[in-house]
Amino acid sequence: MNPRLGQPLRLGTRRSKLAMSQSGHVADAVRAITGRPVELVEITTYGDVSREHLAQIGGTGVFVTALRDALLRGEVDFAVHSLKDLPTAQPEELVVAAMPLREDPRDALVARDGLTFEQLPDGARIGTGSPRRTAQLNHCARALGKRIETVAIRGNVDTRIGFVRDGELDAVVLAAAGLNRIGRGDEATDLLSVDCVLPAPGQGALAVECLASNAELIASLAELDDPHTRAAVTAERSLLAALEAGCSAPVGALADLLADGQVVNEMRLRGVVGTLDGSTLVQLSTTGPVPQSYDEAMALGRELADEMLAKGAAGLMGERSL
Repeated sequence: MNPRLGQPLRLGTRRSKLAMSQSGHVADAVRAITGRPVELVEITTYGDVSREHLAQIGGTGVFVTALRDALLRGEVDFAVHSLKDLPTAQPEELVVAAMPLREDPRDALVARDGLTFEQLPDGARIGTGSPRRTAQLNHCARALGKRIETVAIRGNVDTRIGFVRDGELDAVVLAAAGLNRIGRGDEATDLLSVDCVLPAPGQGALAVECLASNAELIASLAELDDPHTRAAVTAERSLLAALEAGCSAPVGALADLLADGQVVNEMRLRGVVGTLDGSTLVQLSTTGPVPQSYDEAMALGRELADEMLAKGAAGLMGERSL
């Protein structure tokens, strides 16, 4: 007998405005499915309180560990993560019961005077805390025949956009999904083409996680799962894992579903890794049938990672390749 039967389900979430918005949407959906009340339990993670840059504190897991600890201690029943923050290794005691339909995976530019990336002046200062964005933005600028200066920043959406509003920076780059989820998508002055900047593996997707032993809750949460999103992000994260790169490494990946008319019949997986100055990129893609299982999606990612490693990808990831 579940001792909490009839009690509200407790959803663990980070305290940021974006996390609370994401978790609120999931809570509404779970209420509709289960008919049970859902209460948000705010949890502070190391990534929220540390002022160091993500690359310095390791990146992987800094926004996740406290939520997982709360799950394992029984303080919350399930948790919502931004999928790109999840380490690629999954603890046996926990399961990602749902990956809801993905938001826009692209990166968004918020620039002064409504400028697009191509319109930014030579020498423009662009804020980002991501080595992946830094490498690709510098590469794109080189292709346009201009120079940019990337400036390492941290903070929530308000803080980051504030750097542009205050004139400290010409632009900042954020995930389009995050802006959309808090109702600020119209503040983006440019959505960066994935031909220019590939997103982080799993960007725009959420992971709803609970104890692997809670079969009843797993079954309920599974109704939120989007199979195409799961197949795509599984392939992307497999690529990341096979490159042995954490979420602070300069790796981008995106799996697209390719449709023939109304029928989705193929998946294209693209991956990129590059030097921070953008002088060298290894960017490859592979296309195959839409994966019908976890193992097939994992195989697609590993296959592309092997090709990238054969082209010299490991040497572009700095200390993480040692």
